Amino acid sequence: MKITLIQIGKTHFNFVDEGFDVFAKRLKHYCKFETVLIELPTKLKSSDIEQIKKNEGELLLKRIASTDYLILLDENGKEFHSKDFAGFIEKQSIHQSSLTFVIGGAYGFSKEVYERANTKISLSKMTFSHQLIRLIFAEQLYRAFTIIKGEPYHHE
Repeated sequence: MKITLIQIGKTHFNFVDEGFDVFAKRLKHYCKFETVLIELPTKLKSSDIEQIKKNEGELLLKRIASTDYLILLDENGKEFHSKDFAGFIEKQSIHQSSLTFVIGGAYGFSKEVYERANTKISLSKMTFSHQLIRLIFAEQLYRAFTIIKGEPYHHE
């Protein structure tokens, strides 16, 4: 299975990059894991939040194929316990050859991105920086694969 994580905007914290790299390396044992960074060019930056979301959305949608199963990491998405998330990943692996997860920018997603998405997942009721979500997601994805494989990482 191929899993792609797309992040809008850079990470400015070295500790997030270092932690993410640990889990990205571990994930290579379970799936083909790729990451894509989309940065908003200076010429597209704006003080208007809706315009920022629109510009980010256009850049994002150019990177998504019509056949991609698109999952937004969104505060209004479905919440899972870790074991349930593992079940979701396992079920999707039966029906999809690849999954594309997206971390939006600081203001979320445009209307067009929401319309294109296949589903939305929330990692918590709490709000996290879009930069931190990258690390949290990678750890949870790794945890899901260890649950699926029955490996001793997750404890009840």
